[in-house]
Amino acid sequence: MRITWLGHGSFRIEIGGQTLLIDPWLTGNPMLADDQHDAATKGASHILLTHAHFDHVADVLRLAKRDGVTVVGQYDLLSHWESTENIEVIGFNKGGTVALGDVAVTMVHAVHSSSFGTDAGPSVPGTECGYMITGEGHTIYVSGDTDVMADMGVFNALHQPDIGILCAGGHFTMDMRRAAYAAKTFFDFKTVIPCHYRTFPILEQSAAALIDALPGVDVIEPEVLHPIEL
Repeated sequence: MRITWLGHGSFRIEIGGQTLLIDPWLTGNPMLADDQHDAATKGASHILLTHAHFDHVADVLRLAKRDGVTVVGQYDLLSHWESTENIEVIGFNKGGTVALGDVAVTMVHAVHSSSFGTDAGPSVPGTECGYMITGEGHTIYVSGDTDVMADMGVFNALHQPDIGILCAGGHFTMDMRRAAYAAKTFFDFKTVIPCHYRTFPILEQSAAALIDALPGVDVIEPEVLHPIEL
């Protein structure tokens, strides 16, 4: 299995014969150079969307149309796109599980918001979510944008994820201290990968607080387009 950070909250996960793009934000992403876009998306089989903020959704339709990639996410928005944008989708909802080949993806709750701008003002297409991704003997918890919540205890009881990809930049999501609290209180991760940080000055720039708070956990500060092999 290979997990590759694309900057901010975007990831490429190669697992179980599938190549999943999580919230692929390419256009305008200050952490991903233009000449890195092709390497980031090459061979993608699916796009998993956690919510509709611009820094998560900006390139989804373009990639889906250009490369024929199936978009996986909440039913409300995806069923609309299926009929209006002529793309392939798998729409489902929180608590549901879909099979992507040999990979199982369960949608789980998150606490954030979800909208994008239109000429008539903000559109709110469904709600925010996270994912449990199971394959190759691992379960990855992709938190999406969220704060700490007691639901995480239920997620662990049901899924026992050994890898956590946790938003941890603060301001818009939980920060390093809160992400560490979530990991210690609700999960038994072997590996934690922070994200949604370093992108802008307003966000946290270091995972030191997360590392210090999780002795015995392999906290990996990712580097853009440097694959993490697990």
